Amino acid sequence: MLAVARGRAPRGVALKLAAAESLPLKAGWFDRAVASLVVHVLDRPRAFAEIRRVLAPHGRFVVATFDPSHMRDFWLNRFFPSMQEIDQARFAPAEALVAELREAGFAEARTMRLGQRGRMDRETALDRIRGRHISTFDLIDESEIEAGLKLAEDELPAKVEYATEWLVLVAYCSSPR
Repeated sequence: MLAVARGRAPRGVALKLAAAESLPLKAGWFDRAVASLVVHVLDRPRAFAEIRRVLAPHGRFVVATFDPSHMRDFWLNRFFPSMQEIDQARFAPAEALVAELREAGFAEARTMRLGQRGRMDRETALDRIRGRHISTFDLIDESEIEAGLKLAEDELPAKVEYATEWLVLVAYCSSPR
């Protein structure tokens, strides 16, 4: 990911590899921080406290993750029966995230839910499965993955329609005006 970021970053932008729970950065150094589809794999209390530490007193932290309702109708559930239960345990509800952000020292956190619909062709969907494009595949038994892939190869339609349910939080270091 760091190599990809270096290839995309404008000239003069410095990048560092670090754990969110232990940032090698000065306290109060940043005005904004963003975590996109990552908080489900972090030690959130430690990471949130560390992000709060590196934000300026007027700083903001934006979290974009899947709303737990997304797992209920996820297009891959049909092929991988354990996926829904695994992800329901990994993706925290808004109330839990807000409480964790407050515990980490954020003054306030606002939430919003967004729905998005999409469509992909059959080959793209199969390529995603074969490439194990989401981290949940690392938590599923290999026999289930093989069986799910075979089922998808047999049953996926020409176009796969899906919905994504997002949860976006904005946490403020101090109360917004």
